[in-house]
Amino acid sequence: MTDPLSLMLEDPRLWAAAAVALLFLVMIVVVIRAANRAARLAHPLSQLGQRVQALGEGQERLAGGLHHVTEAQLQSQTAMLELVERRLAEVQGHMSESLHGTARRTAHSLGELQERLKVIDRAQENITRLSGDVLSLQDILSNKQTRGAFGEIQLNDIVSKALPTDSYTLQATLSNGRRADCLINMPEPPGPIVIDAKFPLESYEQLQRAEKGDSRTRAAQAFRLAVRKHLRDIAGRYIIEGETADSALMFLPSEAVYAELHAHFPEVVREGFNLRVWIVSPTTCMATLNTLRAVLKDARMREQAGAIRRELALLNADVERLGTRVENLDRHFSQAARDVAEIRISADKAGQRARRLDNFDFEDGRGEKIVPMPQNS
Repeated sequence: MTDPLSLMLEDPRLWAAAAVALLFLVMIVVVIRAANRAARLAHPLSQLGQRVQALGEGQERLAGGLHHVTEAQLQSQTAMLELVERRLAEVQGHMSESLHGTARRTAHSLGELQERLKVIDRAQENITRLSGDVLSLQDILSNKQTRGAFGEIQLNDIVSKALPTDSYTLQATLSNGRRADCLINMPEPPGPIVIDAKFPLESYEQLQRAEKGDSRTRAAQAFRLAVRKHLRDIAGRYIIEGETADSALMFLPSEAVYAELHAHFPEVVREGFNLRVWIVSPTTCMATLNTLRAVLKDARMREQAGAIRRELALLNADVERLGTRVENLDRHFSQAARDVAEIRISADKAGQRARRLDNFDFEDGRGEKIVPMPQNS
């Protein structure tokens, strides 16, 4: 806000009035000094009277000038005060509008900020919930039994999405008493295929935490031995000659473990090939099951094609029997038509005889007609 005193000091008319007043004061001082000088020099009294008179006249003129300056100064002050009041009113109006606009913008910004804070709160709640889910997942994976159940559930979900329900059996019991996580009912060959879920989590986590050197070597050896044990267990338990296929699948419910195994332990993968145990991850398991589904579909189509061929043979025999029966029926119809024609001829003859009897139209043995005698009335 502008100070009124600063506005007054910036007005050029006020400075002009002050300059005029200062000029008159200088003139008075000059006149007084001249009078003093004249007195000291002992000028004649006549000259002193004239100068006194001139001084009086100068004083009168100075008084008049000061009066005009005072009036001009008052007018300037009045005009300046009016200008200051107008400027103050304009400034107050602009400030009021600016304050209202600022208040509206501030309220809008606060509303947007509140909405963003709500979004942040919801995101924080989601993060907190996800953190709890991660902790619960870690609790699940820390226990071998729950970890096994986790792998089985993931395997069941993948199998149920890839295959029809009548093409697999969950927790199937084999003839040796072993219970397979999943048994794919494939036709011969290759026969039923077993999928068993394994999760070597402890050895994998030790391998990830181990640094370079002996600790890394020991962790890698432990991971290698754990995977080899799983491969040999599957080969010994779930590949039964005459009952299952000559191969099986080991399901690793972790893409990270699968990638680590194929990237740094190719000899373990080759050992699985030799044991005819194929290692699959969730992604590769889905691809393998889709291939098996195509094989199942082809086998079922072959079965349906055989059934269709059998039905076609039966249909052909039925058509041949139908043709024979139609021929027999046609013969019966022809014989019936001849019989009907003969019956019609006999009927016609019988009708003619009946008409002759009715008209007494007979012939004797010589071919002459016998006219009946008229009856007496």
